[in-house]
Amino acid sequence: MRQNIRVTSLECTRWVEEQAHALGFDLCGVAPAEEFPELERLPEWLARGYAGEMDYLGDARRRSPALALPGARSLIVCALNYNTGLPFSTEVPWQSGESPKGWISRYAWGDDYHEVLRSKLEALVVAMRAKVAEPFEARAHVDTGPVVERVAARHAGLGWLAKNTCLINPELGSWLFLGVILTTLELAPSLGVAEAPPPDLCGNCTLCLDACPTGAIVEPYLLDARRCISYLTIELRSAIPAELRAPMGRHIFGCDICQDVCPWNRTAPMTHIPAFLPRRVAKAGESRNSKEEIRSPDESAGQETLCGPPLEWLASLSEEEFRELFRGSAVKRAKWRGLVRNACVALGNCGTQPGTTQHTRMVKLLEHLAASDDALIAEHARWALSRLCSR
Repeated sequence: MRQNIRVTSLECTRWVEEQAHALGFDLCGVAPAEEFPELERLPEWLARGYAGEMDYLGDARRRSPALALPGARSLIVCALNYNTGLPFSTEVPWQSGESPKGWISRYAWGDDYHEVLRSKLEALVVAMRAKVAEPFEARAHVDTGPVVERVAARHAGLGWLAKNTCLINPELGSWLFLGVILTTLELAPSLGVAEAPPPDLCGNCTLCLDACPTGAIVEPYLLDARRCISYLTIELRSAIPAELRAPMGRHIFGCDICQDVCPWNRTAPMTHIPAFLPRRVAKAGESRNSKEEIRSPDESAGQETLCGPPLEWLASLSEEEFRELFRGSAVKRAKWRGLVRNACVALGNCGTQPGTTQHTRMVKLLEHLAASDDALIAEHARWALSRLCSR
């Protein structure tokens, strides 16, 4: 039975937060659906071209939640921790076994976080409809709507915006997936009227700026996405600028470096959600059965997983194999040609020495890709060949 609860009260907000935690969210807060001051610089950022080919970031609704949902009064922001007990990218060696290892961003090792978060957000909306008597509209977004989640999260009290532009929570660090529910309910904000958002605790630290191999963090709190490895390996559909290929190293999908070096992530807790742990990589001729996937760091010993997968294997995937392997994975956003393009660049950066069996094998693979009918793949394979054969 629906209860007569006053939605503008802090009691209702606390109930929403409790329901979110019951559904497995690590953090939840409510912010007013207003034009946040951080977004006043968005037009300038776009004018500088920092968005690259991500035209959707120019959507006017991103500056005003009321445009994203007419009559919107509140933003419910929820966060899920996706950190695991496995090493950071800065701790894993290039070479292990017979093939150099590529790097897939930590957030994409398991199942697609969009689906995991969306199901929980929708369950929260269902619970709200059962609790609140008055009619209301609500829309759940996970990276797919015109909402700047990290800014909303700051104003919901979940953390501060760091120099690398990520949201950092003092207890959980920055390994956080964010989801937002836009609603016409006027919920009481989690932060009181006189209460400011969490303070910036980055201090004088510049580790994230210093560690970025492509110089994407052009100044504290300002990111040029066109230089960001995550953008280059996922969002960019055309050729990767030649001057940025070598600094990309072995990254083939996303990048974790600025978070790996962040002091606030040194003691970040581990996720308890099996879906976010690495999938096992099936061996040649072996089909991947979801029931057999590796879902524990302890179980992954001696197994190939999406935490540091073999580069040669990735570069040789067919489109059908790509679709099968990354079904229900965030990696599918890069598409087959994008992932193979990225793997070619990583192979060119691996430093394998001429005269070795491994070098001969890689050259043969890259020569095959250089003859591809796909001009994008062929061009990046030729670049990689020139790198390997010039040593």
